Amino acid sequence: MGGSSGIGAASAALFVQQGAEVVITGRDQDRLAETAAAIGEKITARRLDGGSEEALAAFFAEDTTYDQMVLALSSGSGAGPFPGLDLQALRDGFEGKFWVHLKILQAALGSLAPTGSVTFITASSARAALPGTAGLAAINGALEAMVRPLATELAPLRINAVSPGIIATPWWDKMPARQREEMFAEHAAALPVGRVGQAEDVAQAVLLAATNGFMTGQVIEVNGGLSLATGRG
Repeated sequence: MGGSSGIGAASAALFVQQGAEVVITGRDQDRLAETAAAIGEKITARRLDGGSEEALAAFFAEDTTYDQMVLALSSGSGAGPFPGLDLQALRDGFEGKFWVHLKILQAALGSLAPTGSVTFITASSARAALPGTAGLAAINGALEAMVRPLATELAPLRINAVSPGIIATPWWDKMPARQREEMFAEHAAALPVGRVGQAEDVAQAVLLAATNGFMTGQVIEVNGGLSLATGRG
């Protein structure tokens, strides 16, 4: 879900490389088609609004069982310095990520293999304490707080999350190009790995969380060492 670009698309491509048959969903039919064409065989693109309970009910009413589900949807709303934070935008951020993830999971439960897995894509904003990210921390922290209790309640279905740091994906496209590149360079200089992440870096962790049958209730950080005290930058 949310597989037409960025981390979702990179994860779909990696699953296909491992021999899986993959369905990607999203709201933009053209972008879905482009992503499916780029990945090639064993992939089906389905237009789906993950925020629509009616659309989700119809999608999961089909006689299909899914072994793994990856939830990579995000609205991008809710960021900004707290004194002037637009609280309606923060509500929109919760609607576009937190509530969408939960709606999809509830709708999908009858279509998931009992010993399969669900992987949330959250974000390091939940723990990084970066100025201007209090709203994003609330959204992603709320999702991560649910991982452990869901893993016990829904067992043997496995529930995990992958928490990316600064990743060069279309999520940042609303930022002016020059400002975006300067921000990436600043973060790269401060990170122990010396670069910002790529969607493929996160996809490798998604594959691990989805396919390791002895992993559940975990939040895997893929952030280039963002949380480490290095004295750099």
